[in-house]
Amino acid sequence: MSAIGNVLWFLMGGFFMGVGWCLAGLIAFVSIVGIPWGKACFVIGQFAFLPFGKEAINRKELTNQDDIGTGGLGLLGNVLWFIFAGFWLALGHVGSAVLCFITVIGIPFGIQHLKLAGLALAPIGKVIVTKEVAQASREQSAKAVVANLRSGG
Repeated sequence: MSAIGNVLWFLMGGFFMGVGWCLAGLIAFVSIVGIPWGKACFVIGQFAFLPFGKEAINRKELTNQDDIGTGGLGLLGNVLWFIFAGFWLALGHVGSAVLCFITVIGIPFGIQHLKLAGLALAPIGKVIVTKEVAQASREQSAKAVVANLRSGG
């Protein structure tokens, strides 16, 4: 089912937003300090081309550890990202979502555009994984929380 969704998505507008992400990545690569954002743009651009069957989750949720992208520096990176590129990419996804919502068949695509708009606002500290990996990570995190509560922690 994901393959069919991805083909329809790609043909009905996903291509354009994927190209938008890649252009943002190229612009970020122009400056040396923008390289980490540029790399993230290309990863998310691949996700924007073919999003069905995948999900963006917080790296801390996946690894149960803080890292540079999930802490204070990640927050600063997301603020800078929002100012320079995130707002515009999110606006593109919201506009695409509105166009998709006009037709009944486009509603699932519109919902996916809104998810990508949220990711566009703050992508630092996120990782793209399959839906199965995301679900397994959530289950593992929930078990760790329950075990911690039982032990009195």
